[in-house]
Amino acid sequence: MKTPQAIEAMAAAGAVVARALAATRAAAAVGVTPRDLDAAAHAVIREAGALSPFLHYQPPFAPSPFPAVICVSVNDVIVHGIPGDTPLRAGDLVSVDCGATLDGWTGDAAISFTVGAARPDDTALIDTTTAALHAGIAAAVPGGRMGDIGAAIATVARAGGYGILEGFGGHGIGRHMHEDPPVPNEGRPGRGLRLREGLVLALEPMLLAGGRDTFHTDPDGWSLRTRDGSRAAHVEHTVAITADGPRILTRL
Repeated sequence: MKTPQAIEAMAAAGAVVARALAATRAAAAVGVTPRDLDAAAHAVIREAGALSPFLHYQPPFAPSPFPAVICVSVNDVIVHGIPGDTPLRAGDLVSVDCGATLDGWTGDAAISFTVGAARPDDTALIDTTTAALHAGIAAAVPGGRMGDIGAAIATVARAGGYGILEGFGGHGIGRHMHEDPPVPNEGRPGRGLRLREGLVLALEPMLLAGGRDTFHTDPDGWSLRTRDGSRAAHVEHTVAITADGPRILTRL
């Protein structure tokens, strides 16, 4: 549980994340590489006097530390894409995930967008993923249940015919990027942990255009791809539960 003062500090960290994501979106163009986007985000984080919780992060499933400050997942890569040197092409669907730690508090968010003109199917996928996120945020109110958030996200996703990344979801956040409680992207209304004022959560729907929930992991041990080769989108915000309703901490 976070105090109002802690939530204000997290909002400052969240603002750094929002600016870094805006910088990556502005830099993305045909011929630009994911590594270039990482450099743009890193410049914003350094300028703010913040640190990246992604850089050198190594959870139990990963064979090596993460080598960048953002994840850049292109087309059929769902999440955890390592920024490389393959230039972006017109029509690519790009998801960027970014975190920042400022004065000991952390923010975490993600955006999805297309490079150049978007295919209608990709626009629908991104729009639905964003709508699912905001449905989950609307359910993050005192007195609710964790299952309400998952049910809200899944209702929007399943209605669109999309898959939901199996076994992955959001998380608590504060002094560390990943804290309890886990936040599933599918659930039963009225079930699960009771939501209380002061709880801060990172909500992050990850939707798969092919309608299946399954994935496979690249040889790098990080990048998760749709098993059927369909495209995916990922959006995220850090959200505080307050007496006045959910407060997004990673929005400009």
